[in-house]
Amino acid sequence: MERKKASDFPQELLNLFDLYVHGGMSRREFLNGAQRFAVAGASAASLFEMLRPNYAWAIQIAPNDARIRTETVVVPSPKGNGSISGYLALPANDDKLPAVLVIHENRGLNPYIEDVARRLAVANFIAFAPDGLTSVGGYPGDDEKGLALFQKVDQGKMKEDFLAAAAWLKSRPDCTGKLGAIGFCFGGGMVNALAVEMGADLSAAVPFYGLQPSAADAGRIKAPINAQYGELDSRITPGWPAFDAALTKAGVPHEGHIYKGANHGFHNDTTPRYDEAAAKEAWGRALDWFNKYLRG
Repeated sequence: MERKKASDFPQELLNLFDLYVHGGMSRREFLNGAQRFAVAGASAASLFEMLRPNYAWAIQIAPNDARIRTETVVVPSPKGNGSISGYLALPANDDKLPAVLVIHENRGLNPYIEDVARRLAVANFIAFAPDGLTSVGGYPGDDEKGLALFQKVDQGKMKEDFLAAAAWLKSRPDCTGKLGAIGFCFGGGMVNALAVEMGADLSAAVPFYGLQPSAADAGRIKAPINAQYGELDSRITPGWPAFDAALTKAGVPHEGHIYKGANHGFHNDTTPRYDEAAAKEAWGRALDWFNKYLRG
């Protein structure tokens, strides 16, 4: 299928799809709403297919790239769901390195997030991408099924699973003890939540369009935060000023970047919401942030 851009669709349709993606409406309700945007040759159903992820587009680093090693690892999570499985990607060398936890969107550990982990490994970090759907069988290979499973998992226990994954990653013998976290959408919000819970045990955090914590919770954060937002993301981006103020009050080193004309999900290169310029700039900032705070 031809790759489309966000500019190929009315913003109202993109906002409607965002509502569907985040569980605010069913597929049928989205299709009913999208009907008014259907034109000759493009039914509501075909618009849905154009907007949904195409994971073949996400492969920037091949799984068998000679620069890295990958494996599936199961981490104990006694306070969560018992255990959590994840995708470990690390450089082919045996150097002791800082680590980065990669947290997925609200569909589970899909191929895009695995590729993000490989991109971090190529950048000389140990990357671990846990699957919050482990307790219900793991990412099912289909996003709609993934969302349905996601809604069945106890969110408190899922957070404990991610905390267990973070502790395991930080304590690996090949890790320097410096741990960062990056996440997207749900994962961005979870990165903020982990920063609240982990305090100084987290050395740096880069949430992409993640739900912000309350001012009181933000006051518990110690990890330097570099937050990334899309200008057109009317659901998440308006929360940045209050988060900015709370981090300033807490004395936390932080930056916030709002990318002009970018939508929620602009880093995900499997959908039309992908904004190449914004994604590359934001990724560069993420790597600079981790290099600054994890390698010192």
